[in-house]
Amino acid sequence: MNVMSSVMRGARRLAHNDLTMLSNFLPVPHLFSTRGSAPLLTCHQNREFASKKVQGHRKDQRDKKVKVKVDKQEVEIRQTMTVASLAEAMNKDFDHVIEALLNTSVDVDSLEPDSVLEERWIKEVVKRSGMKFSWAKLSDSRERPNRDVHRRPPADPSCLAPRSPVVTIMGHVDHGKTTLLDSLRKSQIVSTEAGGITQHIGAFLVQLPTGEKITFLDTPGHAAFSSMRARGANATDIVILVVAADDGVMNQTVESIQHAKRANVPMIVAVNKCDKPQADPQRVKQELLAYDVVCEEFGGDVQAIHVSALKGDNLMALAEATVTLAEILELKAEPSGLVEGIVIESRTDKGKGPVTTAIVQRGSLKRGSVLVAGKSWAKVRYLLDENGRAVTEAGPSAAVEVVGWKELPSAGEIILEVESEQRAREVVEWRTYEEEQQKLLEEQSVIELKQKQHLEEYKKEREGLTHLSWRQRKSALYRANKGKFSVRPSEKTQRDEHSLPLIIKGDVDGSVEAILNILDSYDAQHQCQMDVVHFGIGDVSENDVNMAQMFTGSIYGFNVGASKPIQQLAARCGVPLRLHTIIYKLIDELKDELSSKLPPHVSENVIGEATVLAMFDVSVGKKKVPVAGCRIQKGQLDRRLKFRVIRGRDVVWEGSLAALKHHKDDVQVVKVGMECGLSVDGDVTFSPGDVIVCYEEVDTPQVTSWNPGF
Repeated sequence: MNVMSSVMRGARRLAHNDLTMLSNFLPVPHLFSTRGSAPLLTCHQNREFASKKVQGHRKDQRDKKVKVKVDKQEVEIRQTMTVASLAEAMNKDFDHVIEALLNTSVDVDSLEPDSVLEERWIKEVVKRSGMKFSWAKLSDSRERPNRDVHRRPPADPSCLAPRSPVVTIMGHVDHGKTTLLDSLRKSQIVSTEAGGITQHIGAFLVQLPTGEKITFLDTPGHAAFSSMRARGANATDIVILVVAADDGVMNQTVESIQHAKRANVPMIVAVNKCDKPQADPQRVKQELLAYDVVCEEFGGDVQAIHVSALKGDNLMALAEATVTLAEILELKAEPSGLVEGIVIESRTDKGKGPVTTAIVQRGSLKRGSVLVAGKSWAKVRYLLDENGRAVTEAGPSAAVEVVGWKELPSAGEIILEVESEQRAREVVEWRTYEEEQQKLLEEQSVIELKQKQHLEEYKKEREGLTHLSWRQRKSALYRANKGKFSVRPSEKTQRDEHSLPLIIKGDVDGSVEAILNILDSYDAQHQCQMDVVHFGIGDVSENDVNMAQMFTGSIYGFNVGASKPIQQLAARCGVPLRLHTIIYKLIDELKDELSSKLPPHVSENVIGEATVLAMFDVSVGKKKVPVAGCRIQKGQLDRRLKFRVIRGRDVVWEGSLAALKHHKDDVQVVKVGMECGLSVDGDVTFSPGDVIVCYEEVDTPQVTSWNPGF
């Protein structure tokens, strides 16, 4: 022990005197700082290992302290908010705000939805709800300047020049309107029309032998084209009402009179087909009196001309009457300045793109003019007359086809000329923006209505709970509503089998408009749901077929085509492709398809009746089967059909027979006057006097109740 102590004391002296000499004896260990007067020696490797272990331990502790950042919901608050407005801003209900104010100095029992909260309690509620608040900013939205274009003010009378009249021919279908125009133009339009009826609105320039020029608009007479007739009446100066002398005043005749009166346009009556033996022009003029159309011979101011369009009789008298009325009206227009006009019809041409038929009302339309119509604009590339010939200029009252539209404008839109393409884009952007704002307002009104209904239901639900405390009220609402959330509704909605999605394609805008107007009258949604998922102008495309396949719908085309690859694609996809050139045939096929979607109507046809005379049991193996002995009173009993047992006025059993026997033989049919024994499938006890009815169920196809009116 004394030796060891002397060795340690020597080592300490050596460390103090010469560290280099000490390293010769101890090459690996290092000398560490002394604690007190005695320096400590330790192993470098063990100290290094311990240091790493402590560092790792500290790193784990730092990792545990890292918190995941959670995005809190931000609530916009204002000073003097009510409880209801705070709940709405937080997207919570009234009771949530009450719960957040528990254990505070606020008297929660005295709070109502319209109670105003102090600023500190508003912040407290938001914090306790795990949200963050921000002060609501005052809206500083700037109103967008109106960049629309409008008609010019009326021109100076000294700048006006005489113009040709625009005359619309109107009347009932098949009363000879197009034939009359053919006779005036010396053309054969009727021979090119499908079904012999006009289904588009046409514009034609006719030059009379006397030199006067008249622009004629030929409108369809079929009931389906009411909107086209209205558009023709609004774009015209004079209406020639064609009435067949043998038919008299018909439905579309009356409608044409109403269109002319609404447009405040003077009228000339052309009594057509006067060459027929059964023609009675006098009766026609008397029938017109009932609709406030008084001819000159009855003391009125409406000219009535008797004509025969087929033979050309008295057509010059009709033309002269038209020119005379135009002179009385003193029709004038400004031939210079920016162009104003109206779109009569629009269509998509394969080689020309969007094409419109327009009537110029003011100014002179030239190639290169920049036009705006609705939400579309054009830089005019070509101007074509009704025969397809290019023209360089079109003045007032001229009807031309305009080529160069960026998009297809709707029929009936007003055409206005602007200074440049940039100005045209500004106008279209403004009109698109205005339409979007209008839609937003409509949607906002619907949302507000829904919110109002929801609030009324909410108040009605809580009317009987006002006397309860908020805890009792919350408990009662939970018990009442817990069943609503127990079953989650299916996220995938399945389409009802009694539905018909439609894709409508037409050759011109007016045709599509007419078909959509007919479909708007559909009132049999309770039988079969009909939805128009898409409509457009032009031939049937691959996109149309794919959309019809996606919606499991049908494609209806009017005066359009479908190429061979499109037809093959539709056949592979199982998409019905129904193309028509006559509108009433298209509607008839649509009605047939709607009827085919309806389930058949099941009716019962009674085959025979029998009366139960006696009851007895028959052993079948170890089981006793009740058997009814019957006599056939009417018709016959057929074992393959269904049976019903009637006792008094009550039906006690329905089903099928297990066995039918005559004497001891199994039979299929027992006729009137014969006796039989029968047993049934099921547990039923027969009684003497019961009536057994044999009947069959007959499926009768249902027919849609929709009546489009023609």
